Amino acid sequence: MPIRTASARWQGNLTEGSGTIRTGKGGLEGNYSFKSRFEEGEGTNPEELIGAAHAGCFSMAFSKGLADAGFPPDSVETTAKVHLDKTDAGFTVTRVDLETVGQVPGIDEAEFLKLAEGAKANCPISRLLSPGAEITLTAQLG
Repeated sequence: MPIRTASARWQGNLTEGSGTIRTGKGGLEGNYSFKSRFEEGEGTNPEELIGAAHAGCFSMAFSKGLADAGFPPDSVETTAKVHLDKTDAGFTVTRVDLETVGQVPGIDEAEFLKLAEGAKANCPISRLLSPGAEITLTAQLG
């Protein structure tokens, strides 16, 4: 399996500085700052990138699980809300709320929800995050 790479460059101090985050092959690149991370400023932040990775990983895993169960999806759309909270240990990602909507012909809701939970438990990014962060899931058929 290939090794995936990303990089970041930060210039200046914590509150006044700024930086750039880039994926290895340049598919994503964005500016970040104290304001984009801890307030509502322009730019991206590491937590959004974790959310994007988790939403993408979950959507692929869920699509595979659906297809393997005989229900190839028309689409799976997932949003990940990453909670960065101040704890006794410092700022910590404490929870990720996954919200997914699937367009899946022929499946009933119970099977859909079961397969969604399986994808939540087994996608590689969930496995990475779950020892330290709670992962919630809201799944609905579209």
